[in-house]
Amino acid sequence: MENRNLTLLTDLYELTMMQGYFKHKDENKTVIFDAFFRTNPFGGGYSIMGGLEQLIDYIRNLQFSTDDIRYLKSLGIFDDDFLEYLETFRFTGDIYAIPEGSLIFPREPLVKVIAPIMQAQLVETAILNIINHQSLIATKASRICYAAQGDPIMEFGLRRAQGPDAGTYGARAAVIGGCAGTSNVLCGQMFNVPVMGTHAHSWIMSFDDEFTAFKTYAELYPQACTLLVDTYDTLDSGVPNAIRTFQYMKDKGHELKNYGIRLDSGDLAYLSKQARKMLDEAGFPEAKITASNDLDETLIASLKAQGAAINSWGVGTHLITAKDNPSFGGVYKLAAIMEEDGSFVPKIKLSENTEKVTNPGNKKIYRVCEKATGKVFADLICLEDETFSEEDDLLLFDPVDTWKKTLMRAGEYTLRKMMVPIFKEGKLVYTSPKVMDIRKYCFAEKETLWEESLRLVNPHQIHVDLSRKLYDTKKALLDEISEANL
Repeated sequence: MENRNLTLLTDLYELTMMQGYFKHKDENKTVIFDAFFRTNPFGGGYSIMGGLEQLIDYIRNLQFSTDDIRYLKSLGIFDDDFLEYLETFRFTGDIYAIPEGSLIFPREPLVKVIAPIMQAQLVETAILNIINHQSLIATKASRICYAAQGDPIMEFGLRRAQGPDAGTYGARAAVIGGCAGTSNVLCGQMFNVPVMGTHAHSWIMSFDDEFTAFKTYAELYPQACTLLVDTYDTLDSGVPNAIRTFQYMKDKGHELKNYGIRLDSGDLAYLSKQARKMLDEAGFPEAKITASNDLDETLIASLKAQGAAINSWGVGTHLITAKDNPSFGGVYKLAAIMEEDGSFVPKIKLSENTEKVTNPGNKKIYRVCEKATGKVFADLICLEDETFSEEDDLLLFDPVDTWKKTLMRAGEYTLRKMMVPIFKEGKLVYTSPKVMDIRKYCFAEKETLWEESLRLVNPHQIHVDLSRKLYDTKKALLDEISEANL
């Protein structure tokens, strides 16, 4: 799946518009598009950026092959001169983005594309496809890891994912969001992340008896022996036979490491507590108890509250499909058009829905944190030519309820620019970190959130404010359009 040509991973209308711009070359102006989302998924207080590495691969391999040109010609809607142009097409613009693993919030640009409109239009669909999916899964994984209160989460969802790409890139995103590893071996190979797993019920059923199945598995994998104990009867058969197996291995002189049992059905709170008692009394207090069976953050939080004696969790369907909120909702909107003098004229999209009115212009984002705590107070969206200094007071205000204001005193806050250059004039200028390094960075990012924003239900929403200059620019455009329609 690496280095694939995904150039035709686009909606048809991107190509028909592209041909329109080509036919009217004076209209192929340099523009700015912003990719952003409007609401945190799952009713959460934050989201996690994902997908940038695949976006980079997509842009680097963006070229129309002979087969692509032949197929487009067969549609009968594209002229020969346009198809000839596509034969030598390359992306020559600039792309800025928020790094993977970063906290992201509604309405702020995640990806900014500055390019001739033909190019900027073509890449819209793929950017949204990649960033929406992987940010969604990274965010879901983060919530599940939070519910587990530090217990390791194993991503087990490949067989339930919507295809190989969703399973593999979704697993990558889940590790970024906090999972300890994945059962997906291809993901492990491609991205050098830990792979992990146990065995299936079929392993037990293929032997004459449960103990023989356990003993054979333990002899094969003495350093990673987790036994699935619910094939027949968890407490009357599975756990006793697991204990018998652990004792057998101990008597044979094997030093058991990373061993335990897995529960995959029944009342996980009750069964885990009973199993813990049985394991401890038998002299195996280090034996871990892993749970699976359609888990999500709500069920894990409930089991933790019930005192379930579970040490690690295997989460599949609900994680890899983001079952309760299966789309991220990111959009890609025109924000500015370059004039002949090189300046950008801001553009705005109106809507009957206030939340769908876009923020115009060439923008950047600053993260504002309290210096004393290191916690995020707000994100500030401003115009690219604006400068701010931590040595000055900073007045923040709500862009909707403008009377709500906060004055950040000089020396009491820090500023961090969130978007970094990825491509400049079509050339890659960014090196994507390794997945496990992104995961580590993501954990550090979440440390900057207040507990109130991390909670699963009714979290505090981080402020996303506009600078005064951007707010005034937006208001002026709205007034101008409103007056023109009178």
